[in-house]
Amino acid sequence: MKNNIVLCGFMGCGKSTVGRALAARLNYEFCDSDAVIEQREGTAISTIFAEKGEPYFRELEKTVIRELSEQKGLIIATGGGAVLNPENAESLRKTGLVIFLDITPKAVLKRLEGDTTRPLLMRDDKEAAVNELMTKRKPLYAAAGHHTVNAELPVEKAVEKIVELYVKNGSKS
Repeated sequence: MKNNIVLCGFMGCGKSTVGRALAARLNYEFCDSDAVIEQREGTAISTIFAEKGEPYFRELEKTVIRELSEQKGLIIATGGGAVLNPENAESLRKTGLVIFLDITPKAVLKRLEGDTTRPLLMRDDKEAAVNELMTKRKPLYAAAGHHTVNAELPVEKAVEKIVELYVKNGSKS
């Protein structure tokens, strides 16, 4: 059975977009950890944050990531804050090749322009929010990832790069 490929990185870096394309290319199942949480809770992440708070969400996230990491042959897109919990990174690295999709704050702001679904960016100064969060999270993404791929590449090129890394690093357990 094949190992997982896990995509981590800042919100808006393309984890879901690249993940779906990668899954199609490799004929793997695609799983978005945030989508699994929303399905289980029957509501949007933003609603979970608003009604139950971030700590509640992070516990759900930890459970879902542990469950997904116990499976094989998946392309897993994690939420942008998943690596805040070292247990999540450890779980994902055990059965998957973790790819950090690196992106600049400027590109994030452009991609998320008009997006009202990101609870941590619901501030007047979105640029300051992105810079603050990215400064805190980037070292965690880099530490969690086995490899880093430029998230500003066209999707097809990012997928090709990830496939090369996956083949090079052994796709089988």
